[in-house]
Amino acid sequence: MQGVWLEDLTWPEAKTWFDREPVVMIPIGAASKEHGHALPLCTDYLLARLVTDRVLKEVPVVAAPVVQFGYYPAFRDYPGSQHLSPETFGRLLDDILTGFHRQGVRNMVLYNTGYSTEATVTNVVREFFERTGVRVAVAHIRFMAREVEALLGQKLGGHGDEWETSVILELDEKRVRTDRLVTDYGHALDQPTSKFYIPGVFSGDPESGRDYTATGIRGDATLATKEKGAAIVAALVDDIVTGLRAHFPEALERSAG
Repeated sequence: MQGVWLEDLTWPEAKTWFDREPVVMIPIGAASKEHGHALPLCTDYLLARLVTDRVLKEVPVVAAPVVQFGYYPAFRDYPGSQHLSPETFGRLLDDILTGFHRQGVRNMVLYNTGYSTEATVTNVVREFFERTGVRVAVAHIRFMAREVEALLGQKLGGHGDEWETSVILELDEKRVRTDRLVTDYGHALDQPTSKFYIPGVFSGDPESGRDYTATGIRGDATLATKEKGAAIVAALVDDIVTGLRAHFPEALERSAG
């Protein structure tokens, strides 16, 4: 049995699913955030929505509508980029989890496609657990599909890069402006490396030091291919499905029956 998008159900159909005590998967992906000149503002949304589509073909979970707004401070000055404060984003997520909990849902997974969203997502599920006793699992994209990183040839990445462009070529190729793919490391290759977290933004000002990017990306998007994207997407789906089967075997069995 395959999974479903909650938004495609009637409320009695949703109740039938909820009565089985299923896993509800909540994808997070910005619907409007800059990704350079070649990728659309909805890149993260595509990564959330279309990967979830493939997960639903593998396991019988209920996918909530994609959370399309989040905490993306590095991109707030680019036209079209939309951004919430961490406090607002955290309240949004908590309200979503609380709403499902009120309706009897106890098995929830957040699939997070952002980096700057990680801390808020983690804090929200921790506090939610303290308040309700329900452990909401989180799949942070930064830690998934790591085994295919050897396919990449760029010197470093991070945004609108070889990895991300390859993925969108696989998920929705027509969205990529292939004539606008560039290599743009800004000044990143000149910066010291360490295990430290260093806050930053993306800036078109050449005098902005480590923050500089001429195009709004960081990496080498010219190396992207659909074949690399297919391998990455397959690994992402496998990581999510493997996690679901490991942590929620009984819920998946109930939903399949």
